[in-house]
Amino acid sequence: MKKILIVDDEANIVISLEFLMKKEGFHVAVANDGEEALELIASFAPDLVLLDVMMPKKSGYEVCEAVRRNPERAGLKIVMLTAKGRETEIAKGLALGADAYITKPFSTKDLVAKVRSVLGDA
Repeated sequence: MKKILIVDDEANIVISLEFLMKKEGFHVAVANDGEEALELIASFAPDLVLLDVMMPKKSGYEVCEAVRRNPERAGLKIVMLTAKGRETEIAKGLALGADAYITKPFSTKDLVAKVRSVLGDA
């Protein structure tokens, strides 16, 4: 069973993503800020991280950068979540090594399709 870490500081988004990913058959963990995300990446060892850009303690960019600097995490897939229409954020995230981007608000169908394609489960 593939493991997904959801990282977002907005409770309503976390709840809906957690429900959706569990329903899709994934094993799920949740972090509410960037520091907690890095701790869980180490202990939970997810296959994919759904990573919000704007968060307390460490931004999604900082988390992405830290993961990409760690050779042990080379295979970890990162899908960044950002507010709609921030092209500069998308470019920055991809430059830092994100595998894909989803803009909020997103359709659950699109998100599931993106997660599956990034994981190679399409």
